[in-house]
Amino acid sequence: MHTIHAEACKFLEQTVKDTYETGIILGTGLGGLVNKIEPDCVFDYDTIPNFPVSTVEFHHGKLFFGKLAGKKIIAMQGRFHYYEGYSHYNVTFPLHVLKSFGVKNLIISNACGALNPTYKKTELMLLSSYMNFHFANPLRGAKFFYDDKPIKQFSERLLNLAEETALENGIEIHKGVYASVQGPNLETRAEYRMLRKIGADVVGMSTIPEIITASNIGIETLGISIITDEGFPDTLKVALLEHIIESAEIAEKKLMLLTEKLVEKF
Repeated sequence: MHTIHAEACKFLEQTVKDTYETGIILGTGLGGLVNKIEPDCVFDYDTIPNFPVSTVEFHHGKLFFGKLAGKKIIAMQGRFHYYEGYSHYNVTFPLHVLKSFGVKNLIISNACGALNPTYKKTELMLLSSYMNFHFANPLRGAKFFYDDKPIKQFSERLLNLAEETALENGIEIHKGVYASVQGPNLETRAEYRMLRKIGADVVGMSTIPEIITASNIGIETLGISIITDEGFPDTLKVALLEHIIESAEIAEKKLMLLTEKLVEKF
């Protein structure tokens, strides 16, 4: 483990004396889940040595250690984005902290725009693959590899479990390809057409750095997207932030239910 990761862990270990098997990055659509967590302890990001701090207005900055659905979890309330000016190394810093406290399974949520014309706002999509248009990689120059043979970047076990759990609970869900772009601006009509033409089902601005790092350090990962707007070039409308948040809030109940039921099965 890198020294700056060790400093953060040493600080947390003064209070946290247990291990936690599941990590959750509470991106768009999972913010309300904190109200269902039974906390053992909570840390503001800015109190943890070397920990990044989110600059996005609606992303909080707290690290929760506790229980959800009777299972021990670590939850990040607020994530970091490449478009905030952080490097991929900064964005993925917390993954090494989660690993050191025993996390083996990770759920990441995000907001995205639909490219596939069969997808609609407020629906959910499981990430089965991705396209990285950040033109950066968190493993570049990395010295902190945990496994000689990294696991697949998306866990087939968790994907199958999520599909099964969604079916059991009457939650309609897609499975598709997530394209991650740098942002912070939304895409042009030409970019939407290009991304769809090369096989992307949705487009967003996060998640991929975390998935790459989690895979490398031996954490099984499941990505879930909330479709908050529609990037259909011929009928494109301005995607206002308030409309994106409104769509996320409508889908939140489905995503929270799915997440709770999944954690129960881990």
